[in-house]
Amino acid sequence: MAPFPACLNSAVLVLFSCDLCLVRANRPPSPVNVTVTHLKANSATVSWDVPEGDVVIGYAISQQRQDGQMQRFIREVNTTNRACVLWDLAEDADYIIQVQSISLHGESQASKRVHFRTLKETDRLPSNSSNQGDITVEGLDKERQLQTGEIVIIVTVLLMWAAVIVLFCRQYDIIKDNDSNNNKEKTKPSSEHSTPERPTGGLLYSKKKSLSVNIIEV
Repeated sequence: MAPFPACLNSAVLVLFSCDLCLVRANRPPSPVNVTVTHLKANSATVSWDVPEGDVVIGYAISQQRQDGQMQRFIREVNTTNRACVLWDLAEDADYIIQVQSISLHGESQASKRVHFRTLKETDRLPSNSSNQGDITVEGLDKERQLQTGEIVIIVTVLLMWAAVIVLFCRQYDIIKDNDSNNNKEKTKPSSEHSTPERPTGGLLYSKKKSLSVNIIEV
């Protein structure tokens, strides 16, 4: 079998290198500003920025323990998220992550390596990595304040209603006493000024009788 001519081999190499250049040129830019926040004993949040360029339709995250005991690869497409939560992490362990952007033309080169260490169960969150926890605590404090305010309002309304009921009962008793006194005053004059029986019938009769007697004598 005759070997390929040297010029043909050179042409094939040129075409292959051109294809590689086109593929690299069409790749999206690598993510920048890769940071790790919300550190906990078993989870952490990775966020990044994407430079202007090709349309990014997904991301890929390479997660590896520094001691080499575990390696995980996360890939998600059809999303515009610029953050991802890493779960099931080991307590008090060192990790290294890298992020890649995914476009219609392929994957970008990996970002710079970012190192972080998970917390212990007994450790508290640092002030710069506990924004979510602070928000949660503030939300609880606001809810407690609202509950306290509602209780104060309810107690005030109940006291006002109790005062109104007491005043109504007092007014009712006063009105009832006044009505009973008026009824007693009305019944007394009727008994005092009632027409007595007429015992003068006999006197009139006797006068008439004596007058008749006087007439007979004349």
